[in-house]
Amino acid sequence: MPFKLGPFELIIILIVVLVIFGPKNLPKLGKSLGQTVKNVREGMEGDDEPEKIEESDEDKEIKELEAKLAAAKAKKAEEDSPIKED
Repeated sequence: MPFKLGPFELIIILIVVLVIFGPKNLPKLGKSLGQTVKNVREGMEGDDEPEKIEESDEDKEIKELEAKLAAAKAKKAEEDSPIKED
């Protein structure tokens, strides 16, 4: 047994958990605990290199619009500058 717990101690722990969380919440608690353990295992098994995240179409459009805005601002600043090259 883990942590040298006998069957009597485990039964007492289960009864306490049942009293605290109630019978309706035990399945939710078990499911969330299982998902947490699964995520931790996947995280520990994961590669040392982070996954490369692909840019979505929206991200590409935003970058293009930002570049156009920066170019327009630079052009406007150039037109408004007091020193003009002739």
